[in-house]
Amino acid sequence: MKIIIIMMISLLLVSCSPVAGPDPYDEEPPVEVPAVEPTDETVVEPTEETVEEPMVEKSPLEILYENPFSPVGYSIVDAFPSLSFDQPLYLTHDGKNPNKVYVVEKTGKIKVFDKDSPPDSVDVFVDLSDRISLNGNEKGLLGLAFHPKYSENGLYFVYYTDQEGSVISRMTEGMPDSETILLTYNQPYSNHNGGHIAFGPDGYLYIASGDGGSSGDPMNNAQDTGSYLGKILRIDVDNTEGELAYAIPEDNPFNNGESENLREVYAYGLRNPWRFSFDELRALLITADVGQNKMEEINLIENGGNYGWNIMEGTLDYTQSSVDKSTFIAPIWTYEHPIGKSITGGYTYYGSENPSLYGTYIYGDFISGKIWGLWLDADQTPDNHELLDTELMISSFGIDADSELYLIDYQGKIYKLREN
Repeated sequence: MKIIIIMMISLLLVSCSPVAGPDPYDEEPPVEVPAVEPTDETVVEPTEETVEEPMVEKSPLEILYENPFSPVGYSIVDAFPSLSFDQPLYLTHDGKNPNKVYVVEKTGKIKVFDKDSPPDSVDVFVDLSDRISLNGNEKGLLGLAFHPKYSENGLYFVYYTDQEGSVISRMTEGMPDSETILLTYNQPYSNHNGGHIAFGPDGYLYIASGDGGSSGDPMNNAQDTGSYLGKILRIDVDNTEGELAYAIPEDNPFNNGESENLREVYAYGLRNPWRFSFDELRALLITADVGQNKMEEINLIENGGNYGWNIMEGTLDYTQSSVDKSTFIAPIWTYEHPIGKSITGGYTYYGSENPSLYGTYIYGDFISGKIWGLWLDADQTPDNHELLDTELMISSFGIDADSELYLIDYQGKIYKLREN
């Protein structure tokens, strides 16, 4: 009995005790960890950040080659409907007046007018008809070039034929009697006078001369470096040397004191270079050379280069010779007759009116009236496309101060290309 009473008292005490569980007052407070100042021994893990690669600007030439020529449709439009000219041979600008253009007439006058507001009649810039000879289809006033500093000195240069041969002269704006003759050379025949003149990026005056005429270069002038004929000449018009009214650039190929070579010669072996131009972006001098009776050609002119005439006509053998033909520089492009029979050199187009033509060399043919675009890639591999087949007698091309291209029709009008 006693045992039973003791067990009942024990059960009662247990049932009256609090529920077992953690007591919040029995927990220890959290321990604050002090911040550790970094020391030299402290390792700081790097964080990942986006690093932008520096932008590499592409050159204009790189951009050009990324956008090769892809022709679209083209047409020609009359650039100056109210105007016509007397046997026009060339159009250019003076680098001083951006709206002015000058047209060279074979008969001796240079006309000038505002291209953006052409009048019904134009002014005569200078009249040289009293001193030129027209005794031959290829004679007359043939070339015009304005000095690179024309806006400062008013100097310009002309190429014309007189009774004896070719004349290259310097003149001053507004002074028709100011002519100073720089260079003359005889022409044995009436044809193949060349006649184009232009200043290069180096500031020197370049002159194109034909082989003297007749047929087949019977006097072998083109291969004779002691003759002015069949050449590209180069002179320094800003200096004089001895009795010369000009100086010879130091790096002209025959400026070495050997008397049998003419120091003015820059390149040779040409038949009748009819219009050359400088592609300054590609650093090229491009010349069209009229063929004999089978092939027309386009050449990239190099200092001291021999282009093969009259041993070669383009890429074809013309005469037998013991000369090593491997020394000749081959044309960059040719076409055979009857596709065309008299090539007219043009310009590499860097205007804005015809974006598809940008960087393309535009040239034509005087006889067939065809117009082509020649693209040269970074390796100078040519890609040629016919743009138009016209009725024009394309005597020349020209560009204005905005690098826009003009087609000169010997029949009296001036046109522009327009992409459709």
